[in-house]
Amino acid sequence: MTKKIELKKISEVEWEIPKTGKMNVPVRIFASEKLLEKMKEDETFKQASNVAMLPGIVKNIILLPDSHCGYGMPIGGVAAFDINSGVISPGMCGYDINCGIRILSTNLTLKDIEKKKKEIIDKLFRDVPSGVGEKGRIKLTREELNEVLVEGAQWAVKKGYGEDEDWKHTEDNGKILGANPADVSDRARARGMPQLGSLGAGNHFLEVQVVDEIFDEKIAKAFGLEKGQVTIGIHCGSRGLGHQVASDYIKLMEEKYGWPEQDRELVNALINSDLGKKYFSAMACAANFAFANRQLITYWVRETMKRIFPKFKSKLIYDVCHNIVKFEEHFVNGKIKKLCIHRKGATRSFGAGRKEIPEDYRKIGQPVIIPGSMGTASYVLVGTGKAEEVSFASVAHGAGRVSSRSAALRNLRGEEVKKELNDKGIEVVSGSWKGLAEEAPSVYKDIDEVVSVSHKAGIGNLIARVKPVAVMKG
Repeated sequence: MTKKIELKKISEVEWEIPKTGKMNVPVRIFASEKLLEKMKEDETFKQASNVAMLPGIVKNIILLPDSHCGYGMPIGGVAAFDINSGVISPGMCGYDINCGIRILSTNLTLKDIEKKKKEIIDKLFRDVPSGVGEKGRIKLTREELNEVLVEGAQWAVKKGYGEDEDWKHTEDNGKILGANPADVSDRARARGMPQLGSLGAGNHFLEVQVVDEIFDEKIAKAFGLEKGQVTIGIHCGSRGLGHQVASDYIKLMEEKYGWPEQDRELVNALINSDLGKKYFSAMACAANFAFANRQLITYWVRETMKRIFPKFKSKLIYDVCHNIVKFEEHFVNGKIKKLCIHRKGATRSFGAGRKEIPEDYRKIGQPVIIPGSMGTASYVLVGTGKAEEVSFASVAHGAGRVSSRSAALRNLRGEEVKKELNDKGIEVVSGSWKGLAEEAPSVYKDIDEVVSVSHKAGIGNLIARVKPVAVMKG
């Protein structure tokens, strides 16, 4: 069915699925011919067309270059809703609420760490908890967990796990407003409470990198990046707490409203309904948990690196969300309108001047971080005014899978993946061979192609490329 959907070519990297049948808006796709063919292999276009049938949908659905089939809505998808007539949907945010990434600049160079890569990654693996169900390093009371759910990264800094500059360089200042812990179930709390400060498994990682290419010297300098410099990437989310919040509210919405005829995974509630408001509140709590989680991991990383390099210094360049629901102002039909934006596997990409951007970046644009798959490059871009016009200020969030985890396990061995990375000079440590096989570079799309499309479309301009030298997986 997916292959029967008609596509209209807009430009070299833009396509459209016209509004047909029960669709209320068209679908706009940002992709090269190569990436478009990958999208045709699964239900990506069908899922996007289903989302376009929901009430209150505004302008168009966006599919970014890393888009692939997900739960209800494609990963790499963006949908905007009118706040009065539109809906909010847990499946369109995703289970790993505020799965996101941050990147730290350091005062080290590749020369400083070349002979210590194995020592560094082994000690980070020892000091930063990771893996499925793995517990964090701190114990929380119920009252403290409530504070985390409201204060996010600012709670961690207040407790001594960082500096004010950290939360100021985090999306939403590391704290989404409107979070009420009373809207988070006891089950979600029980799952999250022991996990704060842990990486988790799956595609989450901690990576020591080196800047190997600068595309825009001026903006790279403003972000604190220079060629040959060591950076550190931290990619993780809200752990079991966020997953349970999604499960809880999918069930509650199903019980109260049923589900849309086109796909039960798109279960939703009106944004202004009691249940819609409660889901946003619980989602914000989970997002704040994730912000605090990445901040604590940053603290453990800094501690470890200082023991190896006593003069070690680092600065958080920026921290971005990937799975999130936000209320933002955007131009629609020539007017500024407040919308409910669902970004699922998508990165915010605000251009210069937006009040949401940290003051020291406001004249430049928001830093955008697009991680590659394990062993491949990651990229730093900058948000653009064009993105605000054409993609609800959104850009890709990574490479995007082309092979399921089960298929990866059938075709790959973790030992072989490790050897392949070692042969490239990349140290890797993981909690299991299975985890390495599931996240092998070959199961993902070409990250270089993804960011090239983003740059050509003008929705995120290339600033710098970083390559991994040591990788830690859960």
